[in-house]
Amino acid sequence: MLVSGLDVGSRTIALVEWDGVQVVREEVVFTGTSPLENSQKLTRGRHYDRMIATGYGRHFITEHSLADGVITEIKAYALGAKQLFPDAHTVLDIGGQDSKVILMSGNGNVIKFEMNDRCAAGTGRFLENMASALGLSVAELGVHALRAEKSIPLSSMCTVFAESEVVSLIGQGADSHCVALGIHEAIVNRINAVVQRVGINPSFVFAGGVAYNPCMRKLLAEKLCPEINVPSDPQTVGALGAAIQAQNDLQKGQAS
Repeated sequence: MLVSGLDVGSRTIALVEWDGVQVVREEVVFTGTSPLENSQKLTRGRHYDRMIATGYGRHFITEHSLADGVITEIKAYALGAKQLFPDAHTVLDIGGQDSKVILMSGNGNVIKFEMNDRCAAGTGRFLENMASALGLSVAELGVHALRAEKSIPLSSMCTVFAESEVVSLIGQGADSHCVALGIHEAIVNRINAVVQRVGINPSFVFAGGVAYNPCMRKLLAEKLCPEINVPSDPQTVGALGAAIQAQNDLQKGQAS
């Protein structure tokens, strides 16, 4: 048996191939301007017993017969996190243009969740814009912030206003390290408010591309949970969950 999960996000597309026991292959590419074409490139020449799609583009991909079915991002991340960390109860995913917090029961069922997909604040896109305003890459931003001696807080989380404020602070001679730390603290404070509404139980899983950021990991551990589990590839958690759903679908079909 070989199944796969395809997570078609706003910034990246992740593919995971699963043989029922372990990951056979995983790959992440940029979504670009043609998510269908880029998804087809990922799967070209491969045969799957079943493929499930998730993410923003899941319905579009399925309409073009690339996938056999879809599941929501919430369910996909819950399944993926539970597979990677069997004791997981809370999942935080910060992706390119949305963030989500999921509270799960002991057997992996979703109890409650909140998702922010209408505002870029607190997402990877927000960090991209702030990094650009500081003349840094996204990969450099977290390390840069960790070198700060203190934080310079932002007064706004609106991407447009925050970017203008960062430029203004740098123009006034503010230390860019301190500004960068303030940016990260603003995001963590926003995320913390959502987590407190949903609830937090150990173990805590941090997924999504922003989980690569060392400053975000450090601040979340200090603010939310001392022990944060970060997958080796946090961008493929949703695709893994979709692949596991494909396996579950096959098993149900065989049982019936």
